[in-house]
Amino acid sequence: IVKPFDEADPRQGIAHVVGPEQGLTLPGLLINCGDSHTSTHGAFGSVAFGIGASEVAHVLATQTIWQKKPKKMRITVSGALGKLVTPKDVALHWINSVSTGGATGFAIEYAGSVVRSMSMEGRMTLCNMSIEGGARMGMISPDETTYNYLKDKPFAPKGVNWELATNDWSQLYSDQGANFEKEINISAKDIAPSVTWGTCPDETLPITGSVPNPKDVTGTERKKMIESIEYMGLKAGQPLKTVKVDQVFIGSCTNGRIEDLRLAATILSGRKAKVPGLVSPGSMLVKKQAEEEGLDEIFRSSGLEWVNSGCSMCVGMNGDFVSPGKRCASTTNRNFKGRQGRGARTHLMNPAMAAAAAITGYLSDARDFWK
Repeated sequence: IVKPFDEADPRQGIAHVVGPEQGLTLPGLLINCGDSHTSTHGAFGSVAFGIGASEVAHVLATQTIWQKKPKKMRITVSGALGKLVTPKDVALHWINSVSTGGATGFAIEYAGSVVRSMSMEGRMTLCNMSIEGGARMGMISPDETTYNYLKDKPFAPKGVNWELATNDWSQLYSDQGANFEKEINISAKDIAPSVTWGTCPDETLPITGSVPNPKDVTGTERKKMIESIEYMGLKAGQPLKTVKVDQVFIGSCTNGRIEDLRLAATILSGRKAKVPGLVSPGSMLVKKQAEEEGLDEIFRSSGLEWVNSGCSMCVGMNGDFVSPGKRCASTTNRNFKGRQGRGARTHLMNPAMAAAAAITGYLSDARDFWK
């Protein structure tokens, strides 16, 4: 039986938001979808990855898929995150450290005290951006945080089946001494609220930084840096806080959940935006909850537009796009050339940072607005 969540369904929204909130995403499942950010579901301890259109047809017909076993990578983040340093910043930080191709061919397991302290929404953000480092998938072993999130979700197991399921899920972890082809260890104190300056997610710096100088690198790296700076309309050595933005976008399967909207609203509350922007919840249930909490009124009062759920400006969909040469502070996952529209210039950041950019009209440090 295939049950569609169509346009009129009050539960509809982005697949990677709807699946978890309905309890369709469960630990131990193999989850496929015709979108690379299917890795989001790995936050629950599932094996989740995107596939092509022909593979989607094969999966629907046979419930099977042929895959080459990926190599194993573990990223361990230790310590405690600083003020307004979010899972989005953790993702941008590790991608910057290994480059957009540094995890190609790998399945990533995220571990460490920082990951364990994340909410499920934060874990989904982290796993969502595994693809931006080239990984096939990202995952986190399930724990009490996972179970508490899933309990009583519409499609989650109930009654005795819940007890059987959680007992089974508790076995989904890496053995002591498990072998990983690549190990990356990150200290939380080295992660700051970050923003991309270029046209790849690895071209990231703390908001307190400046656009790098191509003269400091050589070869293909220099060529890539020059092209990114030219496309983005920046200057080498320019402080990021002096970069003027034309609009903001808060939403997507990366940062369109209720916790993301609450964070952005906290920064915007009682303040006015200097540039226009869209706020698009990840699902209609997120939209409903945000409106019950009054978040929509905060966004509207600040001058931002509150719209229905969907991918929206993340991929320049349904008429929501950035005009040529215009600059957008965005909570999305990709800043490639033309991603948000032909000639669009995209800066990736966390929801608080996007809210701060809306207030000032420049790339800004959200910590300056924290109450």
